Amino acid sequence: MPVALHETYLAETLGLMKKPWPGNRTVNIVCHGHSVPSGYFATPVVDSFNAYPHLLHQGLKQRFPLAVINVIVTAIGGENSERGAARFQSEVLNHRPDVLTIDYALNDRPLGLAKARTAWTAMIEKALAANIGVILLTPTSDITQRPGATAEARAPLQEHAQQVRDLAAQYGVGLCDSLDAFERYMESGDLSDVLSQSNHPNRLGHELVTRQLLRWFPAA
Repeated sequence: MPVALHETYLAETLGLMKKPWPGNRTVNIVCHGHSVPSGYFATPVVDSFNAYPHLLHQGLKQRFPLAVINVIVTAIGGENSERGAARFQSEVLNHRPDVLTIDYALNDRPLGLAKARTAWTAMIEKALAANIGVILLTPTSDITQRPGATAEARAPLQEHAQQVRDLAAQYGVGLCDSLDAFERYMESGDLSDVLSQSNHPNRLGHELVTRQLLRWFPAA
């Protein structure tokens, strides 16, 4: 099964976002994951208003001025997907999201590919069973991906990113390829331009992610 199409995947939600009052309702978007969607910049500073969940909210309101949108962040700094899956029912599905983003791959390297796949699969399947639109995020970049890094240093993040891509294709859900966006940026810029510290993006890094996410919410 291919990855979902940007133009049609969230059609039902997009329809809701275009309806005027009194025919509209609140649209809930939940951003689940680790420190990056939590808004951690240079730890311990949390800059929520410059992190991609807030930037996504702003972008959506510009595109859909009639919509009532909640962007709910259920992310926890330092968490991996196994822990995120353990609280998925009580702390994510309880918000009744219309759209869910999942962003854990940066922290899943110590967990390993097999355990990470199990955790991601559990969350994806529960979300799809509840008729939730799912967008999976590959990891944002960190210093292991800097130019000149060895293949051995680069491999774990690359492998987890590919697993996320494979899961998106397997389940036919949305994919926000953050790592690819960072790699394309580095073709003409420096990795330090988009990081606030070794493993957290800065405002520009979050903007790269936001642009990819907004592709799933075309206004036309």
